[in-house]
Amino acid sequence: MTTPQTATGTFTQAQLGTQILLGWSGGHPSGDRDVAFLLTYSLGDGQDGPEAGERAMRTALERSGLRVGGETLDASESPNLPVKLLVQAGQAVLTLPHFTAQYTVPREWLAAARAEGTVHGMFATRPWPAAVPGQPVSEESLRSFVCDPEVVGTSAHCLLPVRSLG
Repeated sequence: MTTPQTATGTFTQAQLGTQILLGWSGGHPSGDRDVAFLLTYSLGDGQDGPEAGERAMRTALERSGLRVGGETLDASESPNLPVKLLVQAGQAVLTLPHFTAQYTVPREWLAAARAEGTVHGMFATRPWPAAVPGQPVSEESLRSFVCDPEVVGTSAHCLLPVRSLG
């Protein structure tokens, strides 16, 4: 396996560990509509441990053109950004150079995504080992993770246009 070289460091896919995609919808600050969200995170189970995984995720996101710890990037204003979201047949497919995942979305999420035309993507560098695949994530647990100032400040945020086939 080749190790990508960048100005911000190197990483291997194995260091990233298990990467997860999770979606939910919630109220817009105006209170008049819902917003669709997608969260990507690692379980922290990568080769070399969770700290190496956190550094690897930061490098991978920055190589993808996302700003870790910065303002929310609007992907519709950055057509060359290699971060894409396809929503089709009740599925959301998120593609980055280091990660592709498909997520079956609830009807509420789909309605919010279509109404807004965008999805707020949060790309966490901080691992979340408690939220494992196949196990439900409680609203309280999700809120605790995505609202933690340390998690928010070490994540990349991006508004992703909703694209579909046809």
